[in-house]
Amino acid sequence: MDRLIPAGRIIYALALIGLGLEHFIYGEFITGRAPAWPEGIPGGLVWAYVSGAIVVSTCVAILVGVHARIAAIALGTLIFLWAVLRHIPVVATSEILSPDWTRAVKALAFFGGAFAAAATLPRVEGLRNARLAAFINQDSAFILLGTICLAVFMVNNGIQHFIYDEFVASLIPAWFPGDPYFWTYSSAFFLFAGAAGMLYRPTAALAALLTGIMVFSWVWIVHVPLIFNSVSDNIAIFEAPAICGIALLLAGYRYQEKRAEAARPREAAASITK
Repeated sequence: MDRLIPAGRIIYALALIGLGLEHFIYGEFITGRAPAWPEGIPGGLVWAYVSGAIVVSTCVAILVGVHARIAAIALGTLIFLWAVLRHIPVVATSEILSPDWTRAVKALAFFGGAFAAAATLPRVEGLRNARLAAFINQDSAFILLGTICLAVFMVNNGIQHFIYDEFVASLIPAWFPGDPYFWTYSSAFFLFAGAAGMLYRPTAALAALLTGIMVFSWVWIVHVPLIFNSVSDNIAIFEAPAICGIALLLAGYRYQEKRAEAARPREAAASITK
């Protein structure tokens, strides 16, 4: 279980490096699928390249451990400012639980995931500003943020499995055993159960682990076969592993938390007997 945090962090960072590189391929802000650059305003292509470089460089910093916590927070902040906030006006004017909502909550999950990753990285020492240091070195608050953002994403997608059941069923390969609609509705239930389980402390570790395993299986069952079908599928091949990585690092953190809580009574008992 100790390997879940580094494994999840690596998967998340590598997936976002893939999304960052796609900024250069498609000339858009791919990470979080922000709305298109406003027409008539110059600089869209430049911003796509600059933001792609930022996404890639911050993820490389996370992987190699150079100013990693700062890099993860910077990555989350970029996704929040350029994707999450830009999705809000679109969601506000679109039909409830439309595909626009999917893109928005996906950006939200990536934003929360970056801060959750930051919580698992070494703390920043030597900051003179006490308030800034306290914010940057948050652990439990960042994990809670990542959990809530991922849970919102999962609940939204679970509901959409019923609204767009025909489309979801079409994603299930013909070779996969069973009725596609059975798996469509079953996966919606698993998404709801995973979200609820992650928000309930006693089951948070197991729910996050099972969610990560489930999404990882979807990468190979659903997304890899469709990789060359469309631009959207080309992007999804990196988005799904990113979600998997977030779930795994949350699972690792919660398992460590449970182990620390279980050790406290033993430590207290040992100190009394001395």
